[in-house]
Amino acid sequence: MNARIRRGGTALATSVAATLALTACGGGTGTGTGSAADDVSASTSSPVDGGELTFAIGNDPISLNPSGTGSGNDTLYVTRQVVDSLLYQNPDTNELEPWLATSWSANADATTFTFELRDDVTFSDGTPLTAAEVKGTFDDIVAAGAKSGALSSFVGYEGTNVIDDDTVEVDFATPNAAFPSSTASPALGIVAASTVAIPFDDRATGEGVVGTGPFVLESYTKDVETVLAQRAEYAWAPSALGNDGAPHLAKVTFQVVPEAGVRTGSLTSDQVDVAGGIQPTDIETLEASGFPVISRANPGNVFGVYFNNSRPIVSDVEVRKAISFAIDAEEIRDTSLNGSFAVATSVLASTTPGWADQSSYFAFDRAQAEKLLDQAGWTVGSDGVREKDGQKLSLKVAWITNFGPNQTSLELLQQQLKAVGIEITLEGGTVPEFLERQQGGDYDFAWHNQSRADGDILRTAFSTGATNYPRITDPELESLLQAQLAAGDPAEGAEILAQAQERLASQYYQIPVHELTSVIGTQTTVHGLTFGADSRLDSLVGTWKDAD
Repeated sequence: MNARIRRGGTALATSVAATLALTACGGGTGTGTGSAADDVSASTSSPVDGGELTFAIGNDPISLNPSGTGSGNDTLYVTRQVVDSLLYQNPDTNELEPWLATSWSANADATTFTFELRDDVTFSDGTPLTAAEVKGTFDDIVAAGAKSGALSSFVGYEGTNVIDDDTVEVDFATPNAAFPSSTASPALGIVAASTVAIPFDDRATGEGVVGTGPFVLESYTKDVETVLAQRAEYAWAPSALGNDGAPHLAKVTFQVVPEAGVRTGSLTSDQVDVAGGIQPTDIETLEASGFPVISRANPGNVFGVYFNNSRPIVSDVEVRKAISFAIDAEEIRDTSLNGSFAVATSVLASTTPGWADQSSYFAFDRAQAEKLLDQAGWTVGSDGVREKDGQKLSLKVAWITNFGPNQTSLELLQQQLKAVGIEITLEGGTVPEFLERQQGGDYDFAWHNQSRADGDILRTAFSTGATNYPRITDPELESLLQAQLAAGDPAEGAEILAQAQERLASQYYQIPVHELTSVIGTQTTVHGLTFGADSRLDSLVGTWKDAD
């Protein structure tokens, strides 16, 4: 059988955005609509103050503690509204801009970062923002350890020093050039001293979580809804969000609607104002019916196969390579998604700063897959499943059920692997169930993605000093991941990231399949709703609705 290359292009993406002299890397802006300038629901009329927005999301947030571990995008949609960040990453340029910090600087080796704070910011309980709260927030994340989803941003953390009320210094024992961009995430959002005083686990319901954000928590009902109320005194949003005062909306309700079809139906029947997680099959229907659709390609790690290298069968690189040749990514994308979702060419999405095309390592070639398996000693048994030393080539796959196309993609992947004699068992579950399975290690490969507008996400996913759920022990890869974190020059960081991606590709630790595109549908009466640089919902401070 002739090999069919399924991923085009071999050019290295080397354009970088000068976010900060000592940021790990930059460049590769997002595509599609999602910024304030190209919001498809924009209106030429003036914003209207007041009104309530109902937003349908697919998952319960699980934890309203900004630095805790929640359900992914839907958690961050909510917590982004309650906490502000030191810096803001502009989705149009990927550059870092002021937010709670008016300016920032770094020393020559990226081990010390100094932030000058605004002096007019208050928390929702009325207390002023000072350097002490920044220190308290960061110390709290580190003290929480693995309980915090933000811990990987603090590798080598030595402490935060309060220079004066408006100046804070963050120190690391080893270079951490990615730290400034990390501070732009909701997970590093600054919380009040009263919040830090509450035991970490007790903050999940949001009770006692006090931020400086444009909204405050009014109520939370698990698996039903989260209701936020406007902060009338808010007046420090980044200029890119288009509103320098209090949020226009009086109230926002995030309503949990697990079924994607029901979310779309709730939108078209006017039961909700916004529906998140629109499925590919519904995009054309919404657009044809006149409902604005806002989309943005996600940066970060793409959807694909992430091997658990502690499992005997897939610890063999030749087996991993054979599985790669057996996968037809174009067929999976075309069947379960559509052209709005790009076929992946690397573990990093093409919209990620530091992306480098690795398509030369990945081709659909069933004959080559069979040849590799034969050479590795796996012979086809009477039932069509390969065997070796009395063991079947049968693999467990962990995946999350919160994105509809996942099941279709995996069922097709199951067929493709079966064609070369590999049996896979699909073990899907909710986000908490998936995370538990990842941590426990009872799976052979996982199917998932991770969104972040920084190539350093490779380190947080694959470094032995971070989560490393793939359980990789590779000194060469580890050296590259640490080197890019220490790189003070953006171009140098991008080049090292390219080498790290090539190492991941050449060893087939991960097989890229497709990139993710975030899609939200709205009523025509909703305006100013945008995605952030990570393709998650941005602050709603500039969002408004037409008057009834």
